[in-house]
Amino acid sequence: MAQREFTGWHAAAVFVGAFGVIIGVNLVLAFSAVETFPGLETKNSYVESQLFDRQRRAQEALGWSIYASAREGEVQLDITDKEGNPVEVAKLHAVLGRATHVRDDVEPNFEFNGTAYVAPVHLGPGNWNIRMTARAENGVEFRQRVILHVRG
Repeated sequence: MAQREFTGWHAAAVFVGAFGVIIGVNLVLAFSAVETFPGLETKNSYVESQLFDRQRRAQEALGWSIYASAREGEVQLDITDKEGNPVEVAKLHAVLGRATHVRDDVEPNFEFNGTAYVAPVHLGPGNWNIRMTARAENGVEFRQRVILHVRG
């Protein structure tokens, strides 16, 4: 049986095939990344940077702590003050979604029950984020991303 010779054409085919696979995988990953990108976070980053420290100091002065939990078809958002007492805010807006994409985002209707904010939401297991904005009685806006781990 005669052995086949490895020629320049064979080397070129291996070279093109290997780089074709690498480039194909990179294109798939790039398109996936662009497809799941939610968009701009702010219209003018310079203006936002000028306001950041002032807003952070006002928010820290409130002394609020936020904790989120999920159980039996509901999400609970605990907002407490420096002494650990529940805080009822003037206004609360929250977006609940996966950490990796915006496809599952929902805006739960949180209601204050005297100790915490509760909303009926059925969540699958995994890592979720609550991007919340709460307005204090004195008008200060409190913004925070709260991480919520749901066990399966």
